[in-house]
Amino acid sequence: MSIPLPLFPLIPSASQSLPRPSTETRLIDTFGRIHNNLRVSVTDRCNLRCIYCMPEEVTFKPKSELLTFEEIVAFVKVAVELGINKIRLTGGEPLLRRGITDLVRMICEIPKIEDLSLTTNGILLKPLARELYQAGLRRLNVSLDTLDPERFFWLSRRQGLEQVLEGLAEAKDVGFSPIKVNAVALKNFSEADIVPLARYCRDHDFELRFIEYMPIGAEPWEREKVLLAAEIQAILEQEFGPLTPAQGNDPRNPSFDFVYPEGGQVGFISSVSRPFCHSCNRLRLTAEGKLRNCLFSLEETDVRLWLRPQLAAEPLRQAILQTVWEKWEGHEINSAHFLKPERTMHAIGG
Repeated sequence: MSIPLPLFPLIPSASQSLPRPSTETRLIDTFGRIHNNLRVSVTDRCNLRCIYCMPEEVTFKPKSELLTFEEIVAFVKVAVELGINKIRLTGGEPLLRRGITDLVRMICEIPKIEDLSLTTNGILLKPLARELYQAGLRRLNVSLDTLDPERFFWLSRRQGLEQVLEGLAEAKDVGFSPIKVNAVALKNFSEADIVPLARYCRDHDFELRFIEYMPIGAEPWEREKVLLAAEIQAILEQEFGPLTPAQGNDPRNPSFDFVYPEGGQVGFISSVSRPFCHSCNRLRLTAEGKLRNCLFSLEETDVRLWLRPQLAAEPLRQAILQTVWEKWEGHEINSAHFLKPERTMHAIGG
């Protein structure tokens, strides 16, 4: 039996008008949400052109504008002292960044970081998996929306399905665990992919998470394209039987997980039908050094000012604290007030 996923309209806060306590040393906003999760984009470049993420024609940032690895590490060290202990490396496609394993190694050496993961489309994963593991990385999120080559090409506007599957197999062989497979679901398209993806991930011990289509791509927002988590769950239950909520679901995690009757797990990231803004603990650093307190934020803080030409630790610390303090209550996707951000997903970082 499907568990209904209600809609939660959210109202932006007026937090910018509220003074931040000068003695506050935690990354806390005006709603009491404490932040410990940082997503770091290392590049806006990508070797795919997924329709829900970016346009076909795009001008990427000059390499000189991207934060160096040393600048990223300097930022992370300041953020760690404010409570950040979870890091995810993203892009664009992070494996396109030359020397990415060096950055993994540098971050793994920072004390107090409890978890480091990386999100990839998997195209370059096979040749880099072992090197990434040897550098200290243990967790991977791999984007895979379909197992059909023609449908893969339609979604990504590029070839590459075979490379993704080979990369997943290599990562498993190397020892990565868990390996999470993220599938964006589009209504009137993705229904045919749900069961094959579920079987594939169960057979290979990957953790599958379906993600509701979000207004973060290049196209105008069309809510009717959202294949709701409840609809996906119904398709899975018709094939596999009732799904049971997994024990230990963390409200701070975007995914709400379920267990199949015969074992195995599947999750739903329901950003549209069941927003998790009320427990969000994440902030994002773009590849060129803009700090965002929400994926859908309309404002961002240029922290590169305090990283280049050299680190100014205290102004940077204050900028991070203030950016989190000013976080709004939620993204408002389900209200008439919603404004789509100008940046697309590849330029923000997943």
